[in-house]
Parts: sequence; structure tokens; C-alpha cells
Amino acid sequence: MEVLGIDIGGSGIKGAPVDVTKAELTQERLRIPTPVPSTPEAVAEVVGQIAKHFAWSGLVGVTYPGVVVDGVTRSAANVDKEWIGTDARGLFARVTGLPVTVLNDADAAGLAEVAAGAARGKSGVVIMLTFGTGIGSALLIDGQLVPNTELGHLEIRGKEAEKRASDHAREAHDLSWDEWADKVEEYMKHVEALFSPSLFVIGGGVSKKSEKFLPRLKLDTPVVVATLQNEAGIVGAAMAAAKS
Repeated sequence: MEVLGIDIGGSGIKGAPVDVTKAELTQERLRIPTPVPSTPEAVAEVVGQIAKHFAWSGLVGVTYPGVVVDGVTRSAANVDKEWIGTDARGLFARVTGLPVTVLNDADAAGLAEVAAGAARGKSGVVIMLTFGTGIGSALLIDGQLVPNTELGHLEIRGKEAEKRASDHAREAHDLSWDEWADKVEEYMKHVEALFSPSLFVIGGGVSKKSEKFLPRLKLDTPVVVATLQNEAGIVGAAMAAAKS
């Protein structure tokens, strides 16, 4: 079964058809820069472009970088504030003319990694953290998702963690990989103390460069890189739509 997965990020919107049985993209993904300002209508237009590019006529799964409850977006940390209270599911269904499922981006990535990646078959508490424009999180207990955890907004030294330890913060403050790894480690130790996870899974765009920072992290919990790396959101969005 193929489902179109679309992953909305702070800097780019990516989409591709997904074979949800194999957890694989079946065509090369299309990436379009996130509009500035990233208003609901502007982002929805890009979602429509991606569906049109693939001449799509089936189910669509879309991720959103914030809290999503029953298809309505409830927060907007890294996109335009107009998103708060928006019926995203209805908006995307209107622009595509197709049935749409909407969920948090890190939650989608977590679902994909549980189904076919680094968290497959893992029991206990697994936490996926995605480092990109912000820090997304997926909390999984024996493979079951606790949605919308948003652990990137935990406070570290008086600042939201993602303002200090996101990949965007690394670039914005021109941090070396060593300097950034120190901030990531401090943040992850805080998460570790709160949740006592059995495994951390690292995803997001920076997961492709894991060799630059992962060996520098000193934690009690094992840390692995997402198997699906930056495609996990697309795959998870498609899987969520297939199950809805």
C-alpha cells in the first residue's frame, strides 16, 4: 500500500510516496523551502504542490512541527503564530482534495522508527529526539506513542532547550561540533533524569552527521541514530494515514 507522506519543517517541506509495508520511499522525495512567512495558507499551498507533483489521488499523511490534537494545530514554535488553533487537517484536505491525517513531526518519526527502524522491538521507555530548526521529541512506551510531548521546550539554564541545542542554534551561534555536543549532552542528561529511558534515538537533519557529535555524548542511556534518518517523518506520516 502506498501513501503520500509530507513532512513540514521550519526550513523545508519534504514529501514522497511511501510503501507503508516496507517503510520505504517509492519515488525520489521533493523538497520545497518553507515559505516566509510560514502562514497556514502559504504552507498549505506547498502541500498542494507536492501532492500535484506526484499526481496523488490516495491517502495523505502530513507532519507539523508542533502540537496537533484531532487535526488542529495548538502551538507554533518554529512556524507562523497564525497556526495556533488552525484546522490543519481541513486546510490540507481542501488544498489537496484528498483525505489527510495530520500529526506532530517528531511523533511521526518515532512511529516510523518503532515500525521499521532503530526502536523496532525495543521495550520500555524509548525517546526519539529530532534536532533541526528546533528539537522535536517522541515518547514511546513498549512501542506505544504518548503524543505531543514537545520536550524541546524543557528549560535549561533559563532558556528553552531548543534555543541552545538545536541544529539551528549550532549554526546560528557558529558552534564547533565539540561545543554543540556539550549542549546536547547537558540537555539529554536532563531528559534522562526525568524519564529514565532505555534508549535514545537521534533523528532530524543532523542525524546524517552523527559521527561528528555522537561519540562525544556521555550518557548512561544507549544512544543510536535513526535508521530512516531525515526520511523518518515522511514515512511516519504515511504510516499514520494508513492506520487512520
